[in-house]
Amino acid sequence: QVHIVESGGGLVQPGGSLRLSCEASGSGFRVAAMGWYRQTTGKERELVARIHHDVTNYADSVKGRFTISTDSAQNTAYLQMNSLKMEDTGVYYCNVGSVATDIYFETWGQGTQVTVSS
Repeated sequence: QVHIVESGGGLVQPGGSLRLSCEASGSGFRVAAMGWYRQTTGKERELVARIHHDVTNYADSVKGRFTISTDSAQNTAYLQMNSLKMEDTGVYYCNVGSVATDIYFETWGQGTQVTVSS
């Protein structure tokens, strides 16, 4: 079973920065990919950034402003968010893709609120 702990959300002014962290723990699995998704009121959850074997992909809306990275030794992913805009406001969810006995499965975190407001 994968246990996920997210941290780093909060309130920030437009143009500011935040860093989100996602740590996956547990036993019997190997982390294959980690990502961040966000959901705003009335919209579906959307991909923000994802990393798999050091290959990253980003939503067009965050390219050049957000950076995803991992500490593979600790199964932790980070999302550095710079030049934040009001439209970045939402609940950010960590998604962990894991492999156990050759079976791939995904686990979601509880979400952390990011609010960009003046």
